[in-house]
Amino acid sequence: METVNKTVHIILKETYTNLITLKKKDDQEAFNNELMKILPRIYRYVSNRLNSAVANGTLKKDMFDPSDFTDQLFIEVYDHMDKIGNEDELHAFLFKTVDRLLEDSLVEEEFDQLFFENIDAYSKPEWDAMEENYSTDGDGDLVMLEELDDSSYDKGDYSLDHVFITDDEKELAAKLDESLNKERIERHMRLVLGKMNSAMRTVFELFVHQGFTLKEIAHIRGTKFTEVERILTDARKFLKESFEKRFLIESN
Repeated sequence: METVNKTVHIILKETYTNLITLKKKDDQEAFNNELMKILPRIYRYVSNRLNSAVANGTLKKDMFDPSDFTDQLFIEVYDHMDKIGNEDELHAFLFKTVDRLLEDSLVEEEFDQLFFENIDAYSKPEWDAMEENYSTDGDGDLVMLEELDDSSYDKGDYSLDHVFITDDEKELAAKLDESLNKERIERHMRLVLGKMNSAMRTVFELFVHQGFTLKEIAHIRGTKFTEVERILTDARKFLKESFEKRFLIESN
């Protein structure tokens, strides 16, 4: 399967098989314990969504915990297991369900048009101040679980490879790599993603970190393929321009 890495695919396949068996036995306790094996990805996804909402001021800190949303998954998966045909469908079902729960609880965040319209005008101190404010409000996971340190799971880090994808863009990325460390790149990307609306950030997250195809994301989000394609293209465009305006121009 191309949509998730090989290790995660193996985990999903094994877990799916075990869940089917446990559901037939009507052993819900063992079913829930088995499902826990694949929840770290969901916890991190939910945690990132909540952190962004806190940083953007649309959610008070400590108002929600990721478990407020993921606990419902045990019920949803158990009730619908007979209709989930394979591990790929299970993977999508988990994110589609938790996405719906999040959308029901979180206020839709606006695209910060003013930020992107003025991106050419920000000085270095202004960039640094915005990054510091965003990091202060939104840094740090809302949940710390040992499972999240499992090497088989993506830790949610962002890199230039997620933004600069063509050969020409790779040259720009190489220039940025010369002057920026991994932490600086990540902090900048989180700041800029935070200025986008939740739909744009979510599509980017599902594609980059969760390994879903655009078709699968359209299913999860309940929207058209072309719309998801446009959203991902726009997100990359805004991120690329922000790196160019902040770091490449100032270094020339």
